[in-house]
Amino acid sequence: MKFCSNCGTSGIEFKTPPGDNRARHVCSECDTIFYDNPRIVAGTIPVWEDRILMCRRAIEPRRGFWTLPAGFMENAESSFDAAARETLEEANARVDRLALYSVFNLPHVNQVYMMFRARLLDLDFSAGEESLEVALLSEAEVPWSELAFPTIQHTLEHFFSDRKAGRYPVRTGDILRVDDATLYRQR
Repeated sequence: MKFCSNCGTSGIEFKTPPGDNRARHVCSECDTIFYDNPRIVAGTIPVWEDRILMCRRAIEPRRGFWTLPAGFMENAESSFDAAARETLEEANARVDRLALYSVFNLPHVNQVYMMFRARLLDLDFSAGEESLEVALLSEAEVPWSELAFPTIQHTLEHFFSDRKAGRYPVRTGDILRVDDATLYRQR
């Protein structure tokens, strides 16, 4: 930050405000504190019979890799609405019966992923602007070596395992970046 959006001055400092325990951007003129909090990514596992709908990314990061439809939640939007909207935007697919399935914390990139199991309403889907292609895939057809993000890999591994067991507990965990390696810690 270079300028205070409250008073317009350029006296922004990165310091720990009184009563706080972490450094924040603080205006030296009006003392406004600017909080930079994690962003929420919401998405779905759209299910049709024994298959799931996946998207091949048309944008960076990880262009050309496969993912589940997901994206950043907007202000004034619920996580359920964000997940359904992202599914519509990325795959032109409509879903219902959203049920929270996984919550993964990614502290190294300041994100929290919330993925919902969802029922695909029909087979009228196609690639949205952020997707090169979309496809209904069985577990055996998932391009495991071409998945875009560790969150997607762990979500799918849990999903297929839970589907075999016939129960879907909410899965939680941390995906950490340590010494150029990605570590998964289930909670």
